[in-house]
Order: sequence, then C-alpha cells, then structure tokens
Amino acid sequence: MPLLSITDLSVSYGSIQALRGISLHVDEGEIVTLIGGNGAGKSTTLRTISGLLSPRSGTIEFDGHMIQGQPPHGIAQSRLIHVPEGRGIFANLTVEENLQLGAYFRHDKAAIRADRERALTLFPRVHERLQQQAGTLSGGEQQMLAIARALLARPKLLMLDEPSLGLAPQIVQTIFQVIREINQEGTTILLVEQNASMALQVAHRAYVLEVGSIQMEGDAKQLAASDDVRKAYLGAH
Repeated sequence: MPLLSITDLSVSYGSIQALRGISLHVDEGEIVTLIGGNGAGKSTTLRTISGLLSPRSGTIEFDGHMIQGQPPHGIAQSRLIHVPEGRGIFANLTVEENLQLGAYFRHDKAAIRADRERALTLFPRVHERLQQQAGTLSGGEQQMLAIARALLARPKLLMLDEPSLGLAPQIVQTIFQVIREINQEGTTILLVEQNASMALQVAHRAYVLEVGSIQMEGDAKQLAASDDVRKAYLGAH
C-alpha cells in the first residue's frame, strides 16, 4: 500500500483551476519527483497535501488515513513534513532555536538528541552557526537549516519544494547528496524541483505536470532518456 496516495485531486484559486484531477502515489522508501514548468501546479500539489490549500475535489490518503481538509499542524503531527519554497525559517530566531522547533511535537528526548546530532553531521555549516540568527545565514545555509529542522520532526514523508532554487552549484550538489543519504536511511521523499536533470538523477520515479495535469509518469531514468522530457525540461535539442 502506498504511503501517500492522491486520487483525482482538483484545486482552484478563485476561477483559475490550478490542479485538474491529478492522481499520484508515493511508496514507502521512494524518492518521487514532480517536474514541470512554472505554473504547472507542482507547489500547489505540495501545499494541498500539507493542508495549506483546500482541494475542490479528490482525496489525499497518508499512512492509511484520509487527510484532505485537516489543519496543517495536524498533518505535520502525523509526520508528513513540508519544507516550502523560500525555506520558511524563523529569521529572528537562532539556528539552534529553529532546530528545536522542528522537534515541537516530540517528547522522546534521547531520540531528539540523536536526530539533532545526525542532522548536524549532514550539515556541518549549520553546526558552525548554531548561535547565529537564522536571518544572517546565506541562502544555501538557510536551505540546509530548513532541511535539518524538518529532519528533527522525524518525517515519514519529507516534501521538499524547490530545494535548489537560487543556490550556487556546489551547494546544490551538497543538498542533493543529503537527499540521497536521508532516503537511504529510510526517509520517503516527494521532491518538487525546477532542476529537472538533478531531480531525475536522484529520484526513483517521476511525474511530469503541465498546466495542472499529469502528462507523463514512470521510472525516473526512463523519463530522463525520453526525447519529449529532454526537449522540454533538460535543455536538449
């Protein structure tokens, strides 16, 4: 049974239909990526899954429970964790305080400590800046902090929205290396990513979204080799 299953999901912003009856699933242990151009509906999909937007119709099932219509904090408490585009860190709090907020719903102190150590091992630059205000970090460091904070919630499913956006190539490599590592350690990931080439390299399966509809789906490596995908998203001519 899939960990996340979306069936016939439609979402509108006023009179504009952002998602048109999409269906997709994410199995436990997978990295699944959504690729597509600007305005395709990728971020809308994640925001609807995490309860920030209400669907007009369709169902969202996570870990055996229907979650559409639930409040975002209830969905986060079920360990479906969303790192939004733009990172969403608390700029006026320290890096350490941001990390502590990741474990807000947890009470298992020893396990929180272990998860904190693991996150800081993955992101040494975050470790070096624990007492700094988060707003003073570079864009890449803020992205690392956002993912580290999400890991302290011990996600069953981690949703990442545009983790490479606006970052230097070296930082992008680091972020994707960590995405691979945390997946190998057992975290299931749903990835929205403008950098389709990197996303298809790291993912097991992919869905191609265009104007609110799924146009293609399948094994990530096969999609990366498809002429249509290469022309549209990978800059091949």
